[in-house]
Amino acid sequence: MTSSKNYDAIIVGGGHNGLVCAFYLAKEGLKTCILERSNQVGGAAITEEFYPGFSNSVASYTVSLLQPKIIDDMELERFGLKIVLRKIDNFLPLTDGYLMAGRGGLTHKEIARLSKKDAENLSAYEAVLQRVVECIRQLILVAPPNAGGGIGDLLALLKVGAIVNKLDVDAQGDLLDFFAKSAGEILEQYFENETVKALFGFDAVVGHFASPYEPGSAYVLLHHVFGETNGIKGAWGHAIGGMGSITQAMAKSCAAQGVEIFTDVAVEKVEEDGKKTRRVETTRGVFSAPIISASVHPKILYEKLLDKNAVGEKALKKIRNYKSHSGTFRMNVALDSLPKFTNAPKGKDHLTAGIIIAPSLEYMDKAWLSAREKGWSDAPVIEMLIPSTLDETLAPKGKYVASLFCQQFSFELPNGRKWEDEREIAADHIIASVEKYAPGFAASILGRQVLSPWDIQEKFALIGGDIFHGRMSLDQLFSARPMLGNGAYRTPVKGVYMCGAGTHPGGGVTGAPGHNAAKIILKDRRNPFG
Repeated sequence: MTSSKNYDAIIVGGGHNGLVCAFYLAKEGLKTCILERSNQVGGAAITEEFYPGFSNSVASYTVSLLQPKIIDDMELERFGLKIVLRKIDNFLPLTDGYLMAGRGGLTHKEIARLSKKDAENLSAYEAVLQRVVECIRQLILVAPPNAGGGIGDLLALLKVGAIVNKLDVDAQGDLLDFFAKSAGEILEQYFENETVKALFGFDAVVGHFASPYEPGSAYVLLHHVFGETNGIKGAWGHAIGGMGSITQAMAKSCAAQGVEIFTDVAVEKVEEDGKKTRRVETTRGVFSAPIISASVHPKILYEKLLDKNAVGEKALKKIRNYKSHSGTFRMNVALDSLPKFTNAPKGKDHLTAGIIIAPSLEYMDKAWLSAREKGWSDAPVIEMLIPSTLDETLAPKGKYVASLFCQQFSFELPNGRKWEDEREIAADHIIASVEKYAPGFAASILGRQVLSPWDIQEKFALIGGDIFHGRMSLDQLFSARPMLGNGAYRTPVKGVYMCGAGTHPGGGVTGAPGHNAAKIILKDRRNPFG
């Protein structure tokens, strides 16, 4: 590929948000292509064979936040997507017992075993949470108003205000609390038992290198509960074939709309090519289009791909200060047998759950503190999933795969240490941490895939190993994601847009940034003068 190829729109990066954006543009008749540096589309939502005969999702690993509208619009089920629910939502093994959560009254029943008072307060907490979450849900597929924008942004602001104003005063206060307070502060208003608080507080530290007692961590909790699976709000599921089956279905849907997808094509520069077109230089030739939409990390777009003079020093200064560090360590393991937890209910349904090793908020707080000091936690926060309990396509019969999604591992190790030298040591430490709750786990491992925060950055171009394309803190949300003044999918460079998780509503496999960016692009195309 050497000669220039011309399109109406070029998507830089073939992650799930890039695929979604491409679909909506092509559906409206735009000749669209996707340029992906890897050998397959999907970004962090891919499935790979990591040990002979064993496959699993590599980075993102479970389904809930993917927007139903996008599933329907892209007809993903027609293109092969099948999602099944976990039989149990969550399972917390303890040294002296366990706690489970799930549908059909299971959560209430389980909490009552540990604390009757907490069981009585559960409905009040869930009522507050649902009021706030319903408000958030209405904002997910809405482009935020751009600070300092024109009449269109004023109208967007009024729309957001109308959604919030539908809440009564108490509910507005709850919304403010979840945006500003710590998860610990909110949970302690409702619950006394440490394990019950941990059950709900775990979501506040997922992909968030911080303590659950840090102000703003309550929003991270919110971000993980606004989804739904198979029509059930708040439920979590598994995509048969792993997360790659989602993005492969998206790629087929895009192709059906005429989108051209190029893999093994790394974008090197995006620059002006006349007044109305942009020139995209790649490792395999030149592409041109009047519209460029980038699903890559904002720092890559602003600091590496765009001309710095076109961006301007003001925007460059803001993006330099954009915080990106989620403290995540990711592993896949091939298992000869299922883990046997010392304390667990009868049967195997609990092994379909998110198995959370983090028995208290204090445990999570100490995990963060030790990671800050030493590079990784003395006792890490771990969520194990065993998707082959729901999906027999991932492992040979009688064998299993498990994912270990681990929190509080610093991207920068102290004293000049490098992750290239220490990833396997950290992996052994994680396995030993699971072994304390499930003796024999280490001996059952046949093979493993290990991704430190540094490896996550290198493999997926996620700066700082941040699975969310940037910290989910109040100063980097909504109109301020990735920066005030350019938080509505438009960059300072005319014709260049953002459609990745570094824009509203942030990380997770939602598809919302791609959907929303496409709406803004199409709006600008219809009305180029604002």
